[in-house]
Amino acid sequence: MIEIIDAIRRLIDNAMADGVPCLLGTVDGKGRPQIGPKGSVMVYDDAALAYWERGKQSAFYNIQTNPYVVVYYRNGAAGDVLPGGAVRFHGKAELYEDGPVRENVMARTIQGELDRDPERRGVAVLIQVDRIEDLGGNILQQRED
Repeated sequence: MIEIIDAIRRLIDNAMADGVPCLLGTVDGKGRPQIGPKGSVMVYDDAALAYWERGKQSAFYNIQTNPYVVVYYRNGAAGDVLPGGAVRFHGKAELYEDGPVRENVMARTIQGELDRDPERRGVAVLIQVDRIEDLGGNILQQRED
């Protein structure tokens, strides 16, 4: 079972403000990996992350081809909460171009990211987390199938 604890929730939800935005890893249709920062990553609920995809570039297209992603968070100051100050969230992403999930994510997105999308052309990305692991690959939580 996945249950993102409050201490991790606070770290993720404040990552951009703390100067340590999360990194999103995706893979394209030819198996080539891509990684990039996502300043709006948030804990959506106990078992999901979300972010506002404003750029609609490679991560957006990669998710359409292969929805399996990894979100990496590292903050050396978070060692009291996370071993090594880092955590990886593995999961399956889904794009929401309209509807209540999109509206909810947009309403919770940090202002700095929304300011970069003044026409609100972005989409919500919801990631159902399957596994949470530390930097050593030790599984901290895993979804039961």
